Amino acid sequence: MSEREIRYGTYLGAIKRHKRRVNFSAILEAERLRPARPRLRLVDLHRLLTPYISVRLAEQLRAVVPLALLLIAFQALALRTSLLDTETVVLGILAVIIGLMFFMEGVKRGLMPFAENVGFHMPGRMHPSVLLGFSLLLGGAATFAEPAIGALQAAADAISSERAPWLKQLLGPYALWLVLAVATGVGLAVSLGMLRLMFGWRLKVLVMVIVPPTLLFTVWAAQQPALAPIIGLAWDCGAITTGPVTVPLVLAVGVGVAASTGRSDNPLSGFGIVTLASLFPIVGVLSVATYLTAQGAEGLLPMASEAPDGWHAESPFAEILGAFRAIVPLLLLLVLVQLLLLRRRIRQRSVFLYGVIMAIAGMALFNLGLTAGLVTLGEQAGVNVPWAFSPHWQTGAAALYPFALGIAVTLAFAFTVGYGATLAEPALNAMGVTVENLTDGAFRKRQLLHAVAIGVGCGAALGVSRILFDLPLWLLLVVGYTLALGLTILSREELVNLAWDSAGVTTGPVTVPLLMALGIGLGHAVEAADSFGILAMCSVGPIVSVMITGLWIDIKTRGRFQRRPA
Repeated sequence: MSEREIRYGTYLGAIKRHKRRVNFSAILEAERLRPARPRLRLVDLHRLLTPYISVRLAEQLRAVVPLALLLIAFQALALRTSLLDTETVVLGILAVIIGLMFFMEGVKRGLMPFAENVGFHMPGRMHPSVLLGFSLLLGGAATFAEPAIGALQAAADAISSERAPWLKQLLGPYALWLVLAVATGVGLAVSLGMLRLMFGWRLKVLVMVIVPPTLLFTVWAAQQPALAPIIGLAWDCGAITTGPVTVPLVLAVGVGVAASTGRSDNPLSGFGIVTLASLFPIVGVLSVATYLTAQGAEGLLPMASEAPDGWHAESPFAEILGAFRAIVPLLLLLVLVQLLLLRRRIRQRSVFLYGVIMAIAGMALFNLGLTAGLVTLGEQAGVNVPWAFSPHWQTGAAALYPFALGIAVTLAFAFTVGYGATLAEPALNAMGVTVENLTDGAFRKRQLLHAVAIGVGCGAALGVSRILFDLPLWLLLVVGYTLALGLTILSREELVNLAWDSAGVTTGPVTVPLLMALGIGLGHAVEAADSFGILAMCSVGPIVSVMITGLWIDIKTRGRFQRRPA
């Protein structure tokens, strides 16, 4: 198109022809006379809210429904039993699904932005000691907010007071000591994780320094009659702490610190804190147990025979109050640091308030549905599973299968539950996408998911074998973690970060209650002293499987480059 020159005055005249002067008072009058804003119809609300809710609801449905259907189908087909209290269990599962949806949405909208903002601004404005103190408090408060931490209380009834008195005490009169030990361990782990991010320490070195003494402490405790039954509880506590509250909040603070210290160029820089948060509580619980057992028989307290009276102890008030006790201290900590230490106002207060309300409502619903739904379903499966290889403990009916076949069916069921639960964990799916992007497709998301799921499935089968055959848990842990340490030495730093953190994200709020309930049912049926250890084996399994997969990928990749012609 050819250019044409015109005078500037001609241009202004052409523009003025399309202008019209309007009095400002006329604009105000027209605004006043404009019809009121129309109200939203039901179809409009449906179009606005359905896409928003469906994505979040589908995520929790994928996590809960396959496991529930698996347990029901296994009982119906393999054990030839029907589900008891069907309506109550179904309503409980629905409450768990909706509660998890609300809770995760609240954490993402209300708590995580606070944690990341605090982590970003504190290193530059505060002394490192203040950051470490905040990390200690944050880790402890996040532990109290974990939904799965309440699953420990359900295991107390299946413990024998004669065979494991101090284990019964830790889940009874000394339950607060147990929770404080776990919270302190997580707090110290988060503080050490912050130091690692600030100074660029390698996770491989930290693992080689921390894990061997922890294993030695475990071996020593196994030789003490009073401490030996507590080993399973201590290692299971390490798995329970890394749940939907601790993981996102701690990683959010880590991302903020990494960005503030100039280490955000490596997306794996935030990895490793979850590993530390799963190791330190083990030492904390064993240390508290060592102190208590040193008191001797004088330290044993009477077990409460009756539940506390009052409206606050009845459902649903107990669950609602429990949700407030879990969320409010964590919330107050973040708000006080934001306002008093950082002197920054809260932005988007409506979104923040929405997140807080969703988190509290979600935890209350989750607590309501946990006992009525997932725990009941897992206990029913756990009680009926031994019928596959031994006479029914209630009716005395003959075993359904020969002993060897029945054991194989039981272990296959445990593997399937662990495998299916892991594939449904939302945190693991998010990690898979990140890893595939970081490795440029060398370590694909599907490979990571199946590697972790196989490890968890094998760990669940080993944990069930430990309960059925009364195997020494300390020996299984020593063998498993010795193999993991050997693979750690052979693996590169990025793979070590990924493998050790993958063990933490697998034990989520759905997997933990189911596996705990399954262990409780099995332990009760075979009269085991305790039903712990399944989660501990589910933690070491994915470490080994992911590092083996990563080493295989590295070998295959190097071979491909060596065969490529120059």
